[in-house]
Amino acid sequence: MCAITGIIGENIGDKLYNMLLTLKHRGPDKSGVFVDGKISQGDLKDLTIPPGNIGLGHNLLSIVGSEVVQPLKKGKIILVCNGEIYNYSQLCSELKNKSGYDFKTDSDSEVVLALITEHYTGSLLKTISMVVEHLDGDYAFAAYDGKDLVAVRDPIGVKPLYYGGENGLFGFASEKKALWRAGINKTHTLPPNFMLHNQELVLLPQRLSWKENWSSWKETLSQNESQKCSKITQVTSNNEHLKDKEYLKKVLGDHIRESVKKRTLGLDKVGILFSGGVDSTLLAVLCADLGIETELYAVGSEGSPDRVFASKVADDIGLPLHIKTVDEELVREYTPLVLNAIEEWNVMKLGVGMTTYLAAEMAHEQGHRVILSGQGADELFAGYHRYLDFYHMKGEEAQEDLQDDVENLYHVNLERDDKVTMASSVELRVPYLDFQIINMAMNIPMYYKISGPDDKLRKCILREVASQMGVPPEIVKRPKKAAQYGSGIHKILRKKVLKDQEYMEKLKKSFKFIDI
Repeated sequence: MCAITGIIGENIGDKLYNMLLTLKHRGPDKSGVFVDGKISQGDLKDLTIPPGNIGLGHNLLSIVGSEVVQPLKKGKIILVCNGEIYNYSQLCSELKNKSGYDFKTDSDSEVVLALITEHYTGSLLKTISMVVEHLDGDYAFAAYDGKDLVAVRDPIGVKPLYYGGENGLFGFASEKKALWRAGINKTHTLPPNFMLHNQELVLLPQRLSWKENWSSWKETLSQNESQKCSKITQVTSNNEHLKDKEYLKKVLGDHIRESVKKRTLGLDKVGILFSGGVDSTLLAVLCADLGIETELYAVGSEGSPDRVFASKVADDIGLPLHIKTVDEELVREYTPLVLNAIEEWNVMKLGVGMTTYLAAEMAHEQGHRVILSGQGADELFAGYHRYLDFYHMKGEEAQEDLQDDVENLYHVNLERDDKVTMASSVELRVPYLDFQIINMAMNIPMYYKISGPDDKLRKCILREVASQMGVPPEIVKRPKKAAQYGSGIHKILRKKVLKDQEYMEKLKKSFKFIDI
């Protein structure tokens, strides 16, 4: 992953430079800028950026392939992209065969430029709507054709993008702090599946088919609420019930394996944010099965549940585990670092973010540039305790609560997780948030996710899939423990660190753009 920036106004050269400098942690390898028709690339400290009135910037974190410095240019189209396009090879082959497109690099970002060029008829507004329909990936990108400036975010919101306008300036960037540095203090999140077109929000074509399926599924529910049925599983007898469930488990397992394979393609090694829970353990087992050198990273206080389970599971599955022990002193030290990364005052996000921040820092020290997370599995398969209450009250219509949480993952969890890992120049990938998995999971009946009103484990179908794929039984049956509680960090924050008034006053003075 990388950092992208863009700014419009008078004499924006210094501001663009400062934006890139602020986000250097996201792309420590090389940098590039486009200002008023001219592209400059190289080490950021050596770049000379003219004043200009419109500029795009990019910091590169090279992971797979050769180092390709952006912005990329084809004809009149300029592109900066932060993302991974997982169907890159397929799209390249299609474009070569269809139009003979001559790819100059092995960067997956170039396929975005190629698609824009292929569909461009003089309007980026119309073009981008066609381009995103082809992309399977996690991305945020911006393009300029001399007339229109667009900025785009992926349908799930895995990669962050912020924008704002103030004092005659308009800008966007991968993190808020870059906009703050440029003098744009009031920032907004670009929602997933939206595009900024010349500073106006435009909704892009929907890529999540479950949204269309759910309306017809609700009609079925309202017509016969007493019957358990689903769009993909019509149950008429117990034998058919079991047969259909086994089929769903096989397809779901195949989708998860394929998602992990896509997200590790070309990697020699990968790190996993590891709690010893079923979600992260399944990822670890699959990575090892694929022959990828896999290392596990756990964070917790002495005796915390995540540390205890992580150690036991790592021994069971035979993978190396790195543990960061947290105590009050360490939490005090890292609170300002994590707060700087997440860019907002939210104690829950601070606790979870610190766990991920420390894991990514360890992974970076071990030479990793990619780390996987089980993010999204709880929302898709009803892992949280609150879903049990929803299911008890609403039956199958509790699926709507899961859907709402999936739609809001971007600002609840994903932006936080991306920024705390990228603080250490480590890219986070989230295999459970693959299009195929999301669309399937949102059509799996709730009664395959929660077995009944007393189901203390939940995520039933995912646990059964994990068992079939080699996850140890004690982990399959381990109850869900939220990250902030499993690591013990939340308790230290609440009961000790945040009660220190002198410490809190120092935080408030240090972070003037964050309302503490």
